[in-house]
Amino acid sequence: MMNNKLTSAGRKLALQQNAFALVVVLLCSLVTYFYWGLLHAQSTLVAGVVAIIPNIFFALKAFKYAGAKSSKLVVESFFSGVKLKMVLTALLFALAFKFLVLLPIPFFAMFSLVMVLPLLTPFIYKHNG
Repeated sequence: MMNNKLTSAGRKLALQQNAFALVVVLLCSLVTYFYWGLLHAQSTLVAGVVAIIPNIFFALKAFKYAGAKSSKLVVESFFSGVKLKMVLTALLFALAFKFLVLLPIPFFAMFSLVMVLPLLTPFIYKHNG
């Protein structure tokens, strides 16, 4: 595994995005709990987990290699990360709806929000460098 400046920038951005998503999920779940109760908050929190865990695994796979000498490995690790993310997301969705009582609207609202958050992260964390 190459640990250089090329991978560290991507890893830093992925860490910021996942940390930001985690904070948003926790805050939204807390607010949801006080406004609508435990079942809504549980649905919100589970949606955040279903969205964030695959993103973390994707980031670990996608930013494993960097550099011109590793270009084939970069592409392979990126696409294997995408595949892993899709499989994990589907598996977590299935497990969540099979074993938990969830409300669809708060669940899908939070899941959608977490999917959009990476578009907002660059505005929140200003690029320094």
